[in-house]
Amino acid sequence: MSPTRRFNARTLLLILAEALLMFGGMVAAAEIRLGAQDAYYELVARNGFYKAALATAFCLGAFYLYDLYDFVVMHDRRELVLRLIQALGLAWIALAIVFYLLPQLMLGRGISLIALPLALGLMVAWRVSIHWLLGHPLVGERILIVGSGTAAIEIAREVLDRRDAGYRIVGFVDNDPALVGRSIINPRVIGVTTDMAEIVRRENIDRIIVAQGERRGQFPTKQLLDLSLGGNVAIEEGASFYERTTGRVHLHMMRPSWLIFSGRGRQARLSGVTRTFLHRGVALLGALVSLPIALLAALLIKLESPGPALYRQERVGKNGRPFTIMKFRSMRLDAEKDGPVWAQTGDDRTTRVGRVIRKIRVDEIPQFWNILKGEMNFVGPRPERPHFVAQLAEEIPFYEQRHLIPPGLTGWAQIKYPYGSSIEDARQKLQYDLYYIKNQSLVLDAVILFETVKTILFGRGAR
Repeated sequence: MSPTRRFNARTLLLILAEALLMFGGMVAAAEIRLGAQDAYYELVARNGFYKAALATAFCLGAFYLYDLYDFVVMHDRRELVLRLIQALGLAWIALAIVFYLLPQLMLGRGISLIALPLALGLMVAWRVSIHWLLGHPLVGERILIVGSGTAAIEIAREVLDRRDAGYRIVGFVDNDPALVGRSIINPRVIGVTTDMAEIVRRENIDRIIVAQGERRGQFPTKQLLDLSLGGNVAIEEGASFYERTTGRVHLHMMRPSWLIFSGRGRQARLSGVTRTFLHRGVALLGALVSLPIALLAALLIKLESPGPALYRQERVGKNGRPFTIMKFRSMRLDAEKDGPVWAQTGDDRTTRVGRVIRKIRVDEIPQFWNILKGEMNFVGPRPERPHFVAQLAEEIPFYEQRHLIPPGLTGWAQIKYPYGSSIEDARQKLQYDLYYIKNQSLVLDAVILFETVKTILFGRGAR
């Protein structure tokens, strides 16, 4: 099962369960408020079931906006409850506005006042139970890691940081008997590779993660082959597991073969043409919808400071070809009098209008034109300036491979990693960019677009 399908299946099951829970809460509130007979009339004769479904949809949308379907970020139980309260509050405010404008959609008088605390109680109890269950040491796949080097430690650390992701590390196995019993980070080395079959049976291992190099004479080929053919345990290569669980690739685990064997076939190229067509359609729609905002932004920029409203800058595009990106000017004209400088959080070179339009991403609107011209896609790695590309390509392996596809207005790295202004930040973002290049699809593009809208609404990541 692919990582996208696995993630979607689990998320969809959670959404379905919560939709039924919320819908049931609405129906229960109607019965509490009206009694069984009047509630039946309200729900059946006056289309109450459809109204309850509408309220449920608002609640699920609010949960999505508050990242309540992100299994990675929901570790803190207090934060979980706080977000639930905020999400339900937002949903009820939105519903109140809808009911004021369209009172015929209201589910009976007084029902909402009962449904809100009832839904909150049900959701808190449900989510705390799920949170406890996913974090319980007896629940989840039991994992054995082959190897004890840097790659093995990195994989274990990611799993330990995601205790509610459904994985439990039982321990490590290694070629060196002297390491048996030694603690690596928290789990310890529990055996040698020659005893792997016995360890799998004894510890009820569900999955083996191979994080050991294929050095001749040291790689446990026979043991892994026997276990694989036996079919009692799943075996997965370490870099693939890391990519699947984190949503990024690890630069130190990457090999050139990854780029060679992930080359795009005819079907992938056809999908790329479809995606490009859709991206340009979205850009055209976005340009038309945002035109009044763009005109207002240009006027405010001209009124506040001298100089052009639009800012043109050379960036590196697909296959390393340079192109001119367009943005609304958010900085003073002399912002780079001493040469190119990375933008910083709270950059003092920005104007007052510039700080606002950056916060709400209005400065990016002119890039719709770059997308329509075919220089960019709506989704892809963010284009960087040639000066920084030359610097980063020397410092970071595989950096130039991010130019294999057209750059984007938004991207996987932009929604998964906060804004950065250092070589280490660029290294971290590259791992997400390479993940996107390998796994790009219409589904992933849709996820990124939805997450970008959420980011803009909450003003995250601005600098």
